[in-house]
Amino acid sequence: MPHRLTLQTLIDRLSRGEVTSREATQACLDRIHQVDPSLHAFLHIDTEGALRAADAADAALRSGVTHHHRPLLGVPLALKDLIAVHGQPLTCGSRILQGFVAPYDATVTTRLRDAGAVLLGRLNLDEFAMGSSTENSAFGPTRNPWDTHRTPGGSSGGCAAAVAADECLAALGSDTGGSVRQPAAFCGVVGLKPTYGRVSRYGLVAYASSLDQIGPVTKTVADAALLLEVISGHDPRDSTSVPQPVPPYRSALTAGVRGLRIGLPAEYFVDGLDPQVRSAIDQAIDTLRQLGVEPVNVSLPHTGAALAAYYIIAPAEASANLARFDGVRYGLRVPGPDVVSMYSATRGAGFGPEVKRRIILGTYALSRGYHDAYYLRAQKVRTLIRRDFLEAFQTVDAILTPTTPTPAFQLGEKSGDPLQMYLQDIYTISCNLAGICGISVPCGLTPVTRLPIGLQLLGTPFGEETLLRLAHAYEQAAPWHLQKPPL
Repeated sequence: MPHRLTLQTLIDRLSRGEVTSREATQACLDRIHQVDPSLHAFLHIDTEGALRAADAADAALRSGVTHHHRPLLGVPLALKDLIAVHGQPLTCGSRILQGFVAPYDATVTTRLRDAGAVLLGRLNLDEFAMGSSTENSAFGPTRNPWDTHRTPGGSSGGCAAAVAADECLAALGSDTGGSVRQPAAFCGVVGLKPTYGRVSRYGLVAYASSLDQIGPVTKTVADAALLLEVISGHDPRDSTSVPQPVPPYRSALTAGVRGLRIGLPAEYFVDGLDPQVRSAIDQAIDTLRQLGVEPVNVSLPHTGAALAAYYIIAPAEASANLARFDGVRYGLRVPGPDVVSMYSATRGAGFGPEVKRRIILGTYALSRGYHDAYYLRAQKVRTLIRRDFLEAFQTVDAILTPTTPTPAFQLGEKSGDPLQMYLQDIYTISCNLAGICGISVPCGLTPVTRLPIGLQLLGTPFGEETLLRLAHAYEQAAPWHLQKPPL
């Protein structure tokens, strides 16, 4: 059953000729048809294109091309439906882009193709990545494979559910305030948010341009390291892409962690943290201590202002970015007697309630008379939050926190209360505000309901090597990633 393998294991078997890319791809497609009717992780499945790419990969392998030259040759992956794939739908989970087909490849898509990956299709998400449960998708929610009455998280809920359910071997999502890490925690997989500027955003439909970053969702830390190597690097088409060499992340995994110091921020271990989550995190700290890692108490004093700052900055940037969806050039158009009426009718019909809420919030924060009081002040708070992290990293190599305050919640449980939904991001948003890197790895299951719990590690800017070393060492010592949902 090649669809159940990790990236690295499948690559090894492809290299030895023990399985073909067509067999692996067909196994994933069969799995999608078997379980996706109950999960709804995929919005589009490119069966013909995937099998064609798999046959091309098999031909390349027979001709002597190796995984040293094309590291993902023949491996079936899937992408969140706001990363452009030429010739495939690009809906962003929104009716305003229903039927729109991407006219070009995102940079990460090009890099996946160059590496030989087989692209299975498009994964569900909260509309324009605005949400924490995938319930805001215009095409219906994704369900958690551990319990289909519960959310897989968001906004990359389709990515996490598909990887956890073995519908694809890995996926690429995007993380604006935790949208890779939170669903990874809810679904018991690995989610990596790279440093801002490490991965090109060209071809990623923008939500909040100063916060968005594309990241891998995988079954293991080693697979995340492999994908990060492939998609990272400078891109002249993205002005925020940093011209910095890409380290051999996989080589760093086995360097050992003895002597490293991890910070435990007091502000993240407070009332409101589910006791089951707290217990799993405490056990994870003990495991790392046994590996020779030294836990150190640290303080990130401006953490309490992070949520408020994020929900001013992100909607403000969304207000500007989503102005392009007006019915004039592409996507939905609802006719009206004049241009203003057409704009209003198109956006009223095309955007869902959460997107409208954030556009209104952002427009208000940017409006004359309020810009300095809200947006400018939030940016100052953001500077203080980044400074907190940089000061903490003077004494520790990484910071350890829960990924989420609770395990996966019931579908519909928080959808009527935006504030309660926003609080799901409380442990993840600071990473994006500070522009640093973060990873979520499975660290336990709740005793009765058997729901996954995620451990978050936060690293210095461009400190992914150390972050991956720590995450890999923990994963090998406490193999929660081997637990599978009862789907």
